[in-house]
Amino acid sequence: MVLEEKISVVRACRIVELDRSMFYYTSVKDDSEVEAKLNSYLEIRVISNRGCGEYFKRMRKEGYSWNQKRVERIYRKMGLCKRRRKKRRIPNPPKRLMVPNTRNETWSMDFVEDRLENGRKIRTLNILDDFNREALAMEVSYSFPAERVIEILTQCFEWHGKPRKIRTDNGTEFIAHKTQEFFLKNQIDHIPIQKRKPMQNGYVERFNRSYREGVLDAYILTTIHHAREETYVWMEDYNNNHPHESLGDKAPTEFT
Repeated sequence: MVLEEKISVVRACRIVELDRSMFYYTSVKDDSEVEAKLNSYLEIRVISNRGCGEYFKRMRKEGYSWNQKRVERIYRKMGLCKRRRKKRRIPNPPKRLMVPNTRNETWSMDFVEDRLENGRKIRTLNILDDFNREALAMEVSYSFPAERVIEILTQCFEWHGKPRKIRTDNGTEFIAHKTQEFFLKNQIDHIPIQKRKPMQNGYVERFNRSYREGVLDAYILTTIHHAREETYVWMEDYNNNHPHESLGDKAPTEFT
């Protein structure tokens, strides 16, 4: 009205019955508490690269009531946004994996490879329960003969019980005669996926990506002991704190 009708602020406020102080009022939002919380997450090494979505879910779990738009606005203002990778269009999207109804119905296993600072190759054997995405084992070593895979599985059975099925790719460690005998002896149905179709083992593939982002690509791993230490710390946080959208934003150990 002041600009359009070219009248004074005093007269305009009198016409609309508005206190003149309200005309000059500017909202001042104090974002310091949200900024401090975001900074605290950035200082926790295992979640420093997780992104705004997970930070917001963690805030809600911790009892904070800030809404998502506000957190996202402050996150952007702090310059924390990552560049999004352009999604590749898939003509025939893979079929979704069946979701187990209970623990120990189906496990997934896979290897992830990387190199230490000195160039030596290391491998991590990841074992996941498909029901709640819990990491049952994450073993880092230079190599994994079939005997070692069997030893790790036996330990998992002692801690978590035996699964009905185990899904893997066609790696030599998984299709070795000794491993197949072990599956048969323990009455476990081994499900090997088709060659060059990793998304048939999608749960552990997605887990591998998170692990790579959180550990393998995040640190210069100087020794195998360093790799094991960072892997263990990341696994503990993942199992106990990492919210999964498919689990109702609960962590694996919280989902029953």
